Amino acid sequence: MPVTTYIDAIKEGIWEEMEKDERVFILGEDVGIYGGAFKVTKGMLDKFGPMRVIDTPISESAIVGAAIGAALVGMRPVAEMQFIDFISCAFDQIVNFAAKCRYRWGAGVPIVVRGPSGGGVHGGPFHSQNPEAYFFNVPGLKIVCPSTAYDAKGLIKAAIRDPDPVLYFEHKFLYRRIKEDLPTEDFVVPIGKAAIRRQGEDLSIITYGAMVYKALEAAEALAGMGIDVEVLDLRSILPLDEEAILATAKKTSKVIVLHEATLTGGPGGEVVARIAEKAFEYLDGPIVRIAPPDTPVPYSPPLEEAFLPQTMDIVEKAKKLAAY
Repeated sequence: MPVTTYIDAIKEGIWEEMEKDERVFILGEDVGIYGGAFKVTKGMLDKFGPMRVIDTPISESAIVGAAIGAALVGMRPVAEMQFIDFISCAFDQIVNFAAKCRYRWGAGVPIVVRGPSGGGVHGGPFHSQNPEAYFFNVPGLKIVCPSTAYDAKGLIKAAIRDPDPVLYFEHKFLYRRIKEDLPTEDFVVPIGKAAIRRQGEDLSIITYGAMVYKALEAAEALAGMGIDVEVLDLRSILPLDEEAILATAKKTSKVIVLHEATLTGGPGGEVVARIAEKAFEYLDGPIVRIAPPDTPVPYSPPLEEAFLPQTMDIVEKAKKLAAY
């Protein structure tokens, strides 16, 4: 099996779905001739032509609006946000139209809105955000955040095939750092199913995206201190895999919820609430949240490092929770 990077896994998934289904097409800024800002769509224009790989004006609201219209007449659009930060420009189309269409009159809107999210690359406050929490309160949407190359491919394929709108947040820090042997046969990763990345008995870390790797690094460090950590990768945050969340909480009785979205109003609060409501009697300590402070993402490399949760931040809080 060939070794595939996270970014190439996304490309492969889209490419295969376009080959399989002529209704699938790409639209976004610089996705055609330039091949995408991060080269996810490189070569697609030559392969599939300008009717299926469409360069658009710099207008996220127009991109998503056109995708919704195409979806309603039977197409399967994949709309790229050059940086996911600018998905806010299309908020109304996503939240007040795409997400509500099925409820209002039974019409599915099978669009994927995808783009690079996250920090760690010194992109500053307009190119490093994790905006998943903005959409977390919207019935009708699905939100996925893959951490591995396998999941990046399997979830983009699942998202394209889904009958309803899916927001696909791909972490740009992982693009060329994460590599994996992928199966040659067709596969999908089901939306709404978490994955255990490390088995443990003493404490659980529930996380997703790039923070999975910080959690695993912390777990290895804690193992040397005699603390056995389980790491649960949510993969999808809407819908949440409540069964997996409650299972790991009941198993270890101590839980840390870790994410890169800022603390207040972040997805972790919902995870904490469900554990508190449905597994409280299993807990042997307070549920701990680890997330960045409520500020924009700093541009300065040392400030960004201080802003983002680091391995030792997790280790220190885990040690305190384990000793509780």
